[in-house]
Parts: sequence; structure tokens; C-alpha cells
Amino acid sequence: MEILKAAKLSKTFGEGETKVEALKDVSFSVSKGEFVSIVGPSGSGKSTLLNLLGALDVPTSGKLYLDGRDIFAMREKELAVFRRRSIGFIFQAYNLVPELNVEENIILPLLLDYKKPDKQHIDELLNVLGLTDRKHHLPGQLSGGQQQRVAIGRALAARPAIILADEPTGNLDSKNSRDVINLMKMSVDRYHQTLLMITHNQNYASCAGRVFSMEDGMLSELGGAGR
Repeated sequence: MEILKAAKLSKTFGEGETKVEALKDVSFSVSKGEFVSIVGPSGSGKSTLLNLLGALDVPTSGKLYLDGRDIFAMREKELAVFRRRSIGFIFQAYNLVPELNVEENIILPLLLDYKKPDKQHIDELLNVLGLTDRKHHLPGQLSGGQQQRVAIGRALAARPAIILADEPTGNLDSKNSRDVINLMKMSVDRYHQTLLMITHNQNYASCAGRVFSMEDGMLSELGGAGR
């Protein structure tokens, strides 16, 4: 089942001599339950593409369908609700609320959507992520690797249609990076989650089932690594 489809997505910044074509007719699709990575150097257009896929920005031209919905045809309020319910984000900078403990950070997206958290699911996430004995700790009391695990739990809590990970290992050492990649792979397998990750690290990109390369705003598929 196709969960995401991008059709000729383009994004241009500026005009005249300052015009920059950040994305050039990017087209691809992702099936439900896939782990897909996009690798490329800084300035290649990866982050611009992720912002469009996450409905955080709008394209200059092109279409994006997520879970059967035409994203950029939605009104602003409708899109905000859809994004909150259907898209999970894992950022390089964690983006945790410092005043909330681990468990509260994980269930925050559910509370913002006026939903009652599934305690059994949350407890399972805490256990799987190795955070059960840290659930009452504040982010400032955690290591970088632990904070990123909280971010993974927050993204998984609402069971979104897709999770978008933006350089999720960028602030971590090699051991914690491997742990985070393995946890994300586990989430795909255990929860049938769909995951799209952008990274500049070829080794981590190759952990995905399918790998794309981004260069000068253009996307090409490198093939599948298999899990």
C-alpha cells in the first residue's frame, strides 16, 4: 500500500540573480511499512525536501499525497490537524520540552490532540526504548542518546502514518548513533511503522530497505540494502 507519493516537487528560493532551485521535479513513492533513507551532502536539498514532506513548507510546484490525501490542497487548520495526527518527527536537536519528564514528553502529541494515551502502549515504548527507569527524569538529566530515544518514543506514541527523521544521529557519538538507528529499524519491524530518514552518513543510510541519493536538488534511487 502506497503511503506517500511525491509528484514533480520543486522548490525555488529568491528571484533573478539570487534565484536558487533547491528541489527540481522530485518524484518518488513510499509504501506502508518501509524504511527509506535519503543521503546527500549539506546543501543538496535534503532538508528542503523533508520540510515539504512534513508539510512544514509548501512547494513552488508539484503535488504530495500522504495516506491518500492531497496535502497542499488542504486548508491551514485542516492541515495542522492532519500533520499532528499523521506525521511523526525526529529531529537532530531532539526538541524536547525541558519542563516535562520523559513520559510527559512522549505523550505530549496525544494530549495536544485531546486524546487519552494508551498506557499499555506507552509503557511498552518506554520498555523497548530502555527508558522505564528514566520516565520521571527531565531532559536535562539525560544523555544525548537517551534524549533521542525519548524523541523516537514521542514520534511513535500517536502511531502516525509516517515518521520523518532529520539527521537523527547528528548530535550523537558512534555507539549512540548505532543504537538509535537500530531502534528506528526495530520500530519499522515491530510496529509496521513507515520511516523516512535523511542523513549525510552513507553507512547509516545503508541500513534502510531503500536508499535514495540527493544532489543539486535532484533525487535518484540507489537501490535496496535490505533489513
